[in-house]
Amino acid sequence: MVCYMEVIKENIEYDYYKNYGNIGERELVEELYKLICNMVCVKRIHITIGIDRIPYELVKSKFLKIWQSHIACALESMKKESFPIRNIRAYLLNALYYAPSTMHYYYQQEV
Repeated sequence: MVCYMEVIKENIEYDYYKNYGNIGERELVEELYKLICNMVCVKRIHITIGIDRIPYELVKSKFLKIWQSHIACALESMKKESFPIRNIRAYLLNALYYAPSTMHYYYQQEV
C-alpha cells in the first residue's frame, strides 16, 4: 500500500505542488491525492463511477496511470462547468477515471 502511495505522489507531482503551489493548488492536490489513494489502496469488488459498476482492478490500474496533466485537465473542466456540481467526489472520480482517455480530445476542442 505504501508503495502505491509513493507511485501516486510521483505521478501527480505531489511534492512540487506542496513546495511551490499556491494555497489553493496545494489543498486541491492534497484532496485529489487522498481520493486516488482511496481508490487504489482500499480493495473492493467493484467501484461505481458515474452509472457504471467497474471492477476494482481496472479502476486501480487506471488510477495508477494518472499523471499531473490528467489532474490539470480534470480541474480545468470542473472550473468550466456552468451548473453547480452537487457531488464533487463523484464528479472528480468520473473526471479522473476518464481523463487519460479523453484529455487529448478535451484540449483539441479548446483550440
